[in-house]
Amino acid sequence: MTAIGKRVPLRDGASKAAGRVNYAGDVALPGLLHARLVLSPYPHAAIRAIDTSQARAVPGVVAVLTAEDLPDIVPTSRHRLLLARDRVIFAGQPVALVVAEDEATAQDAADLVFVDYDPLPAVVDPEAAMAPDAPLVWPEGIPGSDDETAAAHGADVGGEDVQPTRSNISNRVHFARGDAAQALAEAEVVVERTYTTSRVHQNYLEPQTVVARPEPEGITIWTSTQAPFFVQSEVADLLGMTESDVRVIPTPVGGGFGGKFLLFEPLVAFAAQKLRRPVRLKLTRMEELLATKPAPAARIHVQLGARRDGTITVLRAHLLFDSGCYPGTPVGVAAFLLGSYYQIPNVEIEGVEVLTFKASNDAYRAPGAPQATFAIESAMDELAQRLGVDAIELRLRHASATGDPTIRGRPWPRIGLRNVLEAIREHPLWQNREQARAEGRGVGVAVGGWPGGIEPAAATCLLQRDGTLTINVGSVDLTGSTTAFALIAAEVFDVPPEKIRIVTGDTLTAPYAGATGGSKITYTVGAAVLQAVEEAKQQVLAIAAEELEADPGDLELRDGAVHVRGVPGRSLSLAEIAGKTMRFGGRYAPVLGHGRTAITEQAPGFCAQLAEVSVDPDTGVVRVHRLVLAQDVGRAINPLLIEGQMMGGAVQGLGWALHEQIAYDENGQVLTASWMDYSVPRAPHVAEAIECILVEVPSEHGPFGARGVGEPPVVATAAAVANAIAHATGVRLSDLPMTPQRVWRALQGGDA
Repeated sequence: MTAIGKRVPLRDGASKAAGRVNYAGDVALPGLLHARLVLSPYPHAAIRAIDTSQARAVPGVVAVLTAEDLPDIVPTSRHRLLLARDRVIFAGQPVALVVAEDEATAQDAADLVFVDYDPLPAVVDPEAAMAPDAPLVWPEGIPGSDDETAAAHGADVGGEDVQPTRSNISNRVHFARGDAAQALAEAEVVVERTYTTSRVHQNYLEPQTVVARPEPEGITIWTSTQAPFFVQSEVADLLGMTESDVRVIPTPVGGGFGGKFLLFEPLVAFAAQKLRRPVRLKLTRMEELLATKPAPAARIHVQLGARRDGTITVLRAHLLFDSGCYPGTPVGVAAFLLGSYYQIPNVEIEGVEVLTFKASNDAYRAPGAPQATFAIESAMDELAQRLGVDAIELRLRHASATGDPTIRGRPWPRIGLRNVLEAIREHPLWQNREQARAEGRGVGVAVGGWPGGIEPAAATCLLQRDGTLTINVGSVDLTGSTTAFALIAAEVFDVPPEKIRIVTGDTLTAPYAGATGGSKITYTVGAAVLQAVEEAKQQVLAIAAEELEADPGDLELRDGAVHVRGVPGRSLSLAEIAGKTMRFGGRYAPVLGHGRTAITEQAPGFCAQLAEVSVDPDTGVVRVHRLVLAQDVGRAINPLLIEGQMMGGAVQGLGWALHEQIAYDENGQVLTASWMDYSVPRAPHVAEAIECILVEVPSEHGPFGARGVGEPPVVATAAAVANAIAHATGVRLSDLPMTPQRVWRALQGGDA
């Protein structure tokens, strides 16, 4: 390989570091108006009246929009809810939109909008929400599932159809094999615990921002989105336009992690269309934490049984996911992963999704996987301790391998679950864990995975007159995918990556690509790029064969030129070939390769992790000293960026483990609506050292065998840290985040 496997920096890294990248908030248009939201302070209330007179009287205010100014759309998903009509169902729900000549005026006027609320009973605990007498989030019947982002991530594994009833239960999943009840009764050693995880926000640096401009026919939207084609189709449907009338220009995304698919784009589009002027909405950090869509909280009860010889015989689990005000949690993929990591003969898993009076949820980096993995990997570690066996050996004895059945009964495709466990088993940190404990530190292990996303994609490859290649794609680059595409093209043409230009078009100019999420862009769009480049290469060789009067089989492409093997001096540069296709009277058509893929088989990725921690017994503060990550990447297209993904994912995993939670009081009020209250990992909280081990088990369909790498590194971190705390202190914590208060109480023998 001449390009694949090289450590190449992000193409736009220097520009981002220097502040030269223009984001959605930098879009400047003539006549641009600025919008601010008016949010509900109540989790549940009837809207008696909205008085906008004082706000409209403020100089510079152009309009104050309420639901009465918008079409009465059936709110089958959060982005169709637009503005509250008659009733609010979560604290932070938008009730009005103030539009003014500048942002400060819009905010001042928003503070003057008076809403007469009649507070209604609300329930924010999912177990309480299942009670027969609980107030219903949707008394008229539960709307359609808000699960498009879960499906786009590859997290859609199906579920039972919950018929519309007077209930807050919006989805159920059930998986089973063998006889779990009988096996549990016969098990000689049983671990039984309930694990909880908190609501966690994606906390991207750039707030959600949308700009919409009405056109003579249609509308143009600039937005910080991971899914431009999804935005296009939904906005077109809501505005009653054809998709070609809606142009979505994806701006560089300042972090998304699954939270920037679609939310306020339809609302801003409606405002721009109504006012016939461009409108921008840019959220504040408080609005982000109140009004967007975080990852759901979960309660998972696990029973794991084994014989004393170390054979695991049974797994039973019940998962309860808090969906907020709309259906669409990843309870299905959580149940699937919990029951599929290991080959256990008797399994019964039930998952339930429940509506509460909170903001609805969204995808967040491997949706559902961190919750499920925290539960099963904590239980596996405790079982190993009770059996007196090595925790990695117990996992390896039962770990699923290629061809083994998942809990759905279908065979796992080629996977590297066992490979990553074997990689960390040999690491000195694991081999010397007892010495570490003697020094006051604990070492924990966990493994987790992600099924991998799939979606059709296309790409084109054009040879330019100067000998460079222009690759046109429709996918949003979040974490260096365009850099990977350049390496793929450079490998095929044997040219430096600098000779490859990657262009991300908008929805009217680019070939289709799915949403950037689910660790699928390199796997799917990268495969289309490879196909397009290969086709372009064949066109180049065909032209060269005719010009050089040589058999195509005697030609080779290297160093930016086509050479005749064994005949020095007989060659044509790529620039010369392109020139023959781009001139008056030319005999050859331009070199333009097309790639189209519709991969239907997922390429799951797994990551095993070791965490070394110490715990201050007086304060409960957990200090993470080292993290070791071994991940199956299929084929490392760009090891530098893969390691960056692994490190970033693990740091977010530390957020799940030790810091992050959206807290509510008993009345449904958000207590953590700013970064003053919501703790995210900062530089001092990151592990002192993070080591990445790249394991390559090539996938069958990814370009050069590559797999997606973004999701797996976040999955196992919380469990590895919890197991390390147990190794250091002998105390097991089952609730995330493991804050100093919780750890200290556990050390004192209290409720963790």
